[in-house]
Parts: sequence; C-alpha cells; structure tokens
Amino acid sequence: MVGNYAGYSCTKIGPYTMIYGVYACNDLDLKKFFGPVVDTIPGLTMYDPSQVPDPNLITVALAWRPALGDLGRYPNLRLVQSIAAGVDGILADQSLPKDVVITRVRDQGQAQMMAGFAAFHVLWHHRKMGIYVQSQREHRWKRFAFSKMQPPHSVHVGVLGYGHMGQAVAHGCVALGYQVSAACRYGSVANDQGNGGVEVKSGSSAISEVAAKSDILINVLPLTDETLGVLNAKLFSIMPEGAALVHLGRGEHLVEEDLIAVLDSGHLSGASLDVFVEEPLPPSHPFWSHPKIFLTPHEASVVPAQSVADAFKMGLTSLRNGSAHQAIVQRDRGY
Repeated sequence: MVGNYAGYSCTKIGPYTMIYGVYACNDLDLKKFFGPVVDTIPGLTMYDPSQVPDPNLITVALAWRPALGDLGRYPNLRLVQSIAAGVDGILADQSLPKDVVITRVRDQGQAQMMAGFAAFHVLWHHRKMGIYVQSQREHRWKRFAFSKMQPPHSVHVGVLGYGHMGQAVAHGCVALGYQVSAACRYGSVANDQGNGGVEVKSGSSAISEVAAKSDILINVLPLTDETLGVLNAKLFSIMPEGAALVHLGRGEHLVEEDLIAVLDSGHLSGASLDVFVEEPLPPSHPFWSHPKIFLTPHEASVVPAQSVADAFKMGLTSLRNGSAHQAIVQRDRGY
C-alpha cells in the first residue's frame, strides 16, 4: 500500500507488522542510554549493528552521528530518527538514500535547558563574573560593578538561529531585561506575530546585522553548508569592541584560530564554548588554558530518554499510517 508520508511517497507499514530497527551511532552506546525506554515501544524490535540478523529486515534507525556508510547498509530503511534536534551528523552519511525520511526531536524541556544555559552565560559575561572568580582565588576583595556595570536594558544580546532552540534562548534573555535581536534564514519566521520582544532579522545579511550590534552573541544555528565556519574573523571584526561569544551550535561553525586571535587582541572580551570541531577536545588544545574561555563538554542541553522514545514512537505511527510528521527534516535546508 503506497502512502504519502510528509511529502515522501512510500509504502506504508501495516498496523500489525513488526518493525525492525537499528541503533546507529559512532561514538555513543545508544542502546545503553535509550534502550530501556525505546525497547518498550510495542511492535518494535531494535538491534545493535553487530547483532542485526539480516540487513534487509531493518526499516528504521535511531541515530546520532553514525559512521559514514553505516546507514547505507540497510536497503529497506525508511525512517531515521535523530536522538536530538540536530541532524548534521546523519546528513553527512552520503550512503543514506534520498527517499529515507529523517525526523528529529523537538522537546520543550530540552529547549528550556538550552535557554537557561544561555542565560547563565549571558549573565556571566555581562556581570564579568570571571573577575570575581579570579579575585576569590587571589583572596582579593575587588569591586567592579560601581564604575563599569550597565543594566540589562543597555546590553544588546544577539541570537543566531531562531528555530525551536533559538526562540527559547531569545525569549529567556528578554525575560531578563536585555535588548534581544535574532537572525533567521527565512522571512516567514521573522514576520510571525508574537516574537515576544525579539527583533528578528531574516535573509542573507541577517547574521551580520545582528552580530554588528551584539554585546553578547549567542550561536544556536544548525550546521549547514551555509553556516559552516560562520563564526570567523570577518564576523568578529564587525562586533562591538569588548563583546563576548556564547557558542552552543556545532563545533564546525567556529574557526577556532580566529577566535583565539580576537580574544588575544582584546577585541572580544570572552567566549563560552560548549561545542568543538573535535570532541572530546584534546588535552593539548589551547582552549583549555585560555584565560578568556569558559569551556563545557557539549552539555548545554540534553534530551530525556523518554522524549526520544516518544518522538520515535510518533515517527513509527506516522510511518504505519502514512500521516504527516511535525518534526520531519527538510534535507535541502539541513534541518
């Protein structure tokens, strides 16, 4: 039986047919983290890649950064569910056929975690908390706020990316009293009503427009061909003197040597980094010891296992009956 699944023409899976799936990840044990809840989904049997009895059986995959070529091993694959909001690691596998549906997680709890994490770092840079941490280490009473502190309404926060995560981050900063602008790719988002005090820019110049006036710039962009290396010397040069960067997107957004250069020159006052080109970050990397960098190991937000299972279950239901799915990935956009 042929149906239309969110714009994809495919053969529907019957309501009583057992679905066989595979965990696909190169650096995490997905079965360990998600198996206890995913394995309870009725009508679904999941395998580790090494335990798949016949690749032809596999029609779905739960994935996060699979090894290149992994997804092409399954000729009947129909659905790939990401365990997170990002799908760049899945799209990087060129062996994945173009007609396979990819879905991602849109979890409100994860968005709230991201918003809280971003707000912490906005406050960190705005209130110059690193100075107080250093003063405590030196047992030195040093008051900074009297002469140089500005109220939130005088500080401009820019958010690169205004999707599910970006909106939560931007609105969280508005709630703290900051001036907030956001850059998005498509004008339809920028023109939506109810942006909650966020000035939204769209189009090819949106990123530079937002960066040029941001005292604190937060990156939550998806990784696409267009955003690869977007955080570079050219962008940093148009940011205000003494601005700070909060980088929560993907490691490949950042040209790392360009950031070190602008921090060392003093043009940027600091950076909070949660994502890196190479993860885990090598012990010898200069980011570890740089005095102006606040570093965390890619933990700005996580998706609860139950939320992943719920999203996967929704995708399986849609696959069975051919209905639309709200979190389907548009491959031409990269998210």
